[in-house]
This record gives sequence, C-alpha cells and structure tokens, in this order.
Amino acid sequence: MVIDDSIVRGTTLKKSILKILARTNPKKIVVCSTAPQIRYPDCYGIDMSEMGKFIAFQAAVAMHRRAGRQHLLDQVAEDCRAELRKPAAEMKNAVKRVYADFTQEEISAEISRMVFPEGMNWQGEVEILFQTIENLHASIKGPCGDWYFTGDYPTAGGYATVNAAYIRWFDGISGRGYELPL
Repeated sequence: MVIDDSIVRGTTLKKSILKILARTNPKKIVVCSTAPQIRYPDCYGIDMSEMGKFIAFQAAVAMHRRAGRQHLLDQVAEDCRAELRKPAAEMKNAVKRVYADFTQEEISAEISRMVFPEGMNWQGEVEILFQTIENLHASIKGPCGDWYFTGDYPTAGGYATVNAAYIRWFDGISGRGYELPL
C-alpha cells in the first residue's frame, strides 16, 4: 500500500512510482490518496487551473466518450458559456454535470486503469482509493477550502473560473484557466 497526499494529474504515479513498485511483482498495488479527487480548478492559491490536466476529469470524460455521450460534454460547454453571460452573483458551476453520472468509486476505477504502468511485463492490479468529502469534513472542523474537490466555490469568481476553464479545455486552449475565452 502506498499513501499519496493528493493525486492531481496522475503523471508521477504512471511514469514513475507504479513502475518502480511493479518491479517487485506484487499481485496488487493500492494507492490511497489522503485528499479527495481533485475535480475543479483552484483560483485562490494553488495553481491548478487547467481542467484537462486533472486525472479525475480525464477519467469522467473518458467514461462519457466510451458510453457515446459526447453530446453531454458539448452541452456542458454550452451551459458554461451561458453561465459566463450571467451576472456574477447568479453564476453556478455547470461543470458538475460532467461528474453527475458517476460515483466516486467508478471514477477511481477509471483512474486506476489510466495510471496502470504500460510497457511492463507485470500482471498485477492497481487500485486507487481517495479520501471522501464526508471524511474530509469530519476531520477538519470549519471551512476547509474544499472547492477544488466539490466545485462549491466561496465567490462568484470561482464559478467564472471553473466555467471558463471548461470552455478553454473544450476549445483546445491550453494555459491558465483564469482568463475568459474569446
């Protein structure tokens, strides 16, 4: 079992940690993240602004596409554009719809598939477990800055950021998600 503080992109797991651990030929590698799935941009301190780089987002998108639901991703983009036209105080997080059809366990299972070390002759299994939002709240009394897990931002600027970040991803524009797409 491996404990990680958080799994944002999954890159270090896939390209390094899991390959090293797989060399010992275990039957199963379990990675426990002390943080919940990071699903949304953070615009208040930690620079995590590009939706397309989050492994949880990539997993949800992959599952929608595999199920033939590209139309849902298209609709979310339209909804994000509509949210950005609203007065700031009325904006909501339209990106939550990307995750609504899946349980945390389903997304974790997809992430486990996505980070499986490729190019090795290892026949084991990888399982990724994440802290739950409920347990996070139980362990931290009071405000805990959970918006990049829950998508429930404390300000209208957060909602503008998440909607703009999705549009930037959808339109194939890389870079910080803080700027509104043209």
